[in-house]
Amino acid sequence: MTEKPAPQGGSDASKVKRLEHFRIYYNHTIHPELLRMERHRIGLLRLLFFSAILMAGVVLFEFYINILALTLLLAIPLGAFIFYIIYRIQRFRLTFKPHVVSLILDFIDDGMNFDPDHPLKYDPKKAIDKGRFFKSQIFATKAPFYAGEDYISGRIGEMDFELCELRVKELSPVANRLDEVFKGVFMHATFPEEATGRVIIWPRRLRQYHTKAIKNFTWEKGKNQDKEVNNEKFKELFLTYATEDTHVEGILSEPMQEAIVRYCAATGKDLFMSFIDREIYAAVSEEKDILEPYLFRSNLSFELVREFFEDINLLLRIAEDFDQTH
Repeated sequence: MTEKPAPQGGSDASKVKRLEHFRIYYNHTIHPELLRMERHRIGLLRLLFFSAILMAGVVLFEFYINILALTLLLAIPLGAFIFYIIYRIQRFRLTFKPHVVSLILDFIDDGMNFDPDHPLKYDPKKAIDKGRFFKSQIFATKAPFYAGEDYISGRIGEMDFELCELRVKELSPVANRLDEVFKGVFMHATFPEEATGRVIIWPRRLRQYHTKAIKNFTWEKGKNQDKEVNNEKFKELFLTYATEDTHVEGILSEPMQEAIVRYCAATGKDLFMSFIDREIYAAVSEEKDILEPYLFRSNLSFELVREFFEDINLLLRIAEDFDQTH
């Protein structure tokens, strides 16, 4: 892979400015949508309050009358009403995220080097294929439990990409349960030209959990290449493995390393990456369910939206940086 001059758009000042622009966009575009959804949430709470009073009254009435036939008769409309309430709550949860994500993607689409002929697409129910996840070589698992949602795809420069939220579990070796392998946002991008070289980075603090994946990569002639990394903070945070014929900083540029270090320091999240010839994979851990709405408290929160924006924005910036520097 040949190197080009690194882009200058990764500076702290440009990132702060980008976040300021997003704050303005949030105030003018996303906040009004959240207000509309907030009215739905409050309406649901009123319905729940009314329902609780109604059901309590029906139950007390049944106890007072104590007629079995009447109790059975009232159980039918009562069950239907409970089903309706559950449907309303589920509908609120399922419509909240797509509305907000679509607005966030509109902002990202306008601010990066996206192909206008390939606008960002969003499918809340789709996920990246399990086979693609395996090809990243980041996680050594058969993934008996593999679930994903919120699929986003598009093109940055000349690179096609896809990302989604994933939750992956495997059978525990010591107990009859499923252990979490990964939960967060997973991205795959394809470099348009033929390229050779393989690099994988794992968080150093999680080395014990990825021993098998590291061994698998060393079987394929991968070696520890920490000495190839000049960014000392990056070296503290990550294990870097690569094949002998691979120039690490030719793939994992210094601006990209610095951006990753800043992101991990600011969020405390774990990030994994692999470059397998012309395929790029990145995974950002996330303990919470991203952008899942609250029912019993307000969703009018910039922080709730900002976190999702920064996770997606980081992954897309990695793809954009790779596209511009190679």
